[in-house]
Amino acid sequence: MQAGNFIQSTGALRGTYFENAIIFLTECNDAGAVGFIVNRPFGRSLHELEAYKHSTPFPLYEGGPVGGEQLFLIHRRPDLIEGGERVAASIYFGGNMEQAVAAINNDSLGKQDLKMLIGYCGWDAGELEAEIAEGSWKEVDGSWEDMVNH
Repeated sequence: MQAGNFIQSTGALRGTYFENAIIFLTECNDAGAVGFIVNRPFGRSLHELEAYKHSTPFPLYEGGPVGGEQLFLIHRRPDLIEGGERVAASIYFGGNMEQAVAAINNDSLGKQDLKMLIGYCGWDAGELEAEIAEGSWKEVDGSWEDMVNH
């Protein structure tokens, strides 16, 4: 596994939090892995969060069960959002939240270029590899378009 890959839960995770989850991995190294569920709408919009109540409505996604008070960015606009880390060919993780919100508010950034997620998924060293080996996850082909169209 490596950053920029997509994994999908298998039937082994049916009935769990991860049932039908598609995860985009943003970090994979000797310390473990970090990723975000990209196909699970959060049910609230950015402007419904107290800190962003003056912003334009923008969809939020449930990124995972860890860090549920944190908002994360996955995008392909480093020209508008500084400080992001390149994860794949044209996909960046993180960056300046104020710039992202300003770009949303002035209509220069839409959901075709940005995914905002609450929470994340994390695995300790070797944990994700073990879960893949036991059949809980499988690597799947995915693209930016697949990510933003869920």
